[in-house]
Amino acid sequence: MDTALYMRVSTMHQKPDLQADGLRRYAKRAGLEIAAEYLDVAVSGRKEGRPQLQSLMWIARNHEFYCVLVWKFDRFARSVAHLLSALDEFNHLGIRFISVQDQVDTGSPMGKAMFTIIGAMAELESSLISERVKAGMESARVRGKRLGRPTTPSHLVGRIEELASTTEMSISQIQDVLKGRVSRSVVGEIVKGVRSSSRAESL
Repeated sequence: MDTALYMRVSTMHQKPDLQADGLRRYAKRAGLEIAAEYLDVAVSGRKEGRPQLQSLMWIARNHEFYCVLVWKFDRFARSVAHLLSALDEFNHLGIRFISVQDQVDTGSPMGKAMFTIIGAMAELESSLISERVKAGMESARVRGKRLGRPTTPSHLVGRIEELASTTEMSISQIQDVLKGRVSRSVVGEIVKGVRSSSRAESL
C-alpha cells in the first residue's frame, strides 16, 4: 500500500530522526510502501499554514497514496477539531490513517471505533463549553451586569441625531466629527433612523 509519512518538529534545533526512523521501521514491518515523506520544520502545530501538510492533503485528494502514517496525533493535528476534520476527509477518500504512538489505525475495527469515540468526546467538549458560557451569561445577568455592546452615551446619540437631521453629512463624516467615539455601525443605525423618519413625515 502506497504510504505517505508526515513529520513535524517545532524548532530548527529539533531533529526529525526519532519520528523518521520509527515511521520507516513501522512501515517495513507492516508491509507499507513509502511513496512520499513530508516534514514541516519550526512550524507550530497550531499554525494554519504548514506547507508540507497542505501538500500532503492536496496530493491525498489526487489519490496518489492510500495510507498516511504519523508518529503521534500532536505531530499531525493542531487540535481535536482539526484531527477529526482530517480523519473524516481521509475516510471519505478511502485513505487509511495510522498514528504509531497512539496505536490508532483507521484500517482496523478498533481504529474505527477510536475515531468514533474521539468524535463523540469532541462533541461533548463543545457542548460543555457552550453550557458553561450560557451559565456564565445567566449568572452575570442575575447580578445585574450588562452583556453585549456598551450603550452609546445619550449626549452622543443626541449629537448624531442633530447632525443627521440638520445636515447632509455622510455617516463617515459624522463619525469623524465625533472623533471615532462611536462606531460606524452605530452612527449608521441612528442616521438611517432619523432620516427615514424625516422622509416619512414629509410624505
